[in-house]
Amino acid sequence: MAPRTRTLSRFVLAPATAVAALIGFAAAPAQAAIWSSSDQWGNYTTSDGYILYNNIWGSGAGSQSIWANSSSNWGVRADHPNTGGIKSYPNAKKVVNKSITSLQSLTSTYNVTVPSSGAYNTSYDIWDSDYDYEVMLWVNYTGAVGPLGTSQGNVTLGGHTWTVYKGDNGANQVFSFLRTSDSSAGTVNILPILKWIKDTKGWWGNETIGDVQFGYEVTSSAGGLDFTTNGFGVSSS
Repeated sequence: MAPRTRTLSRFVLAPATAVAALIGFAAAPAQAAIWSSSDQWGNYTTSDGYILYNNIWGSGAGSQSIWANSSSNWGVRADHPNTGGIKSYPNAKKVVNKSITSLQSLTSTYNVTVPSSGAYNTSYDIWDSDYDYEVMLWVNYTGAVGPLGTSQGNVTLGGHTWTVYKGDNGANQVFSFLRTSDSSAGTVNILPILKWIKDTKGWWGNETIGDVQFGYEVTSSAGGLDFTTNGFGVSSS
């Protein structure tokens, strides 16, 4: 898998109320969406405090529309050309705003339907409150995509086995965890991963965890591809 360079989008949404809740799976059809947007930075705050974000940030992007029935049932129709470089990261995010040592638990569930073609990853993007560090958890990936940095070997944490990469994009440190086999549904125990970075590797200190984002990092989806989140939720204490 060839490494690729990832650049942080400079558009950052203001944090929402930091009350994390586990959201049950839903199965309403896209045509029943209560909100949709084709705007580059289109965003929507749900009643349970999640922020949905179209987030077309890369150069050479095509068209993309996001729809939502709730924080746990939303999706994207993306039509980006078959060229290199990340075009977008449509996502749902929850703001935690707790330090690693003050967290007793941080978990998330996911259930997605993704295309068999194109180039993309389905991933968590977890940030400290100052946006100095980025932790990516890739639960599945397809096509010519790869993580930033160099391999640090494999580790089993949070209920999954990952290949870990460490890199720097010039704006922040990036720690990428790529699941060793693709998954479309599951639960991730995030806190042990954050503690491993801090206590075992010493790559960061007692950071305050800000955003926990989940979505689709799309490099190419020529002709239009659909990405559907059937269930998603974040729980912390």
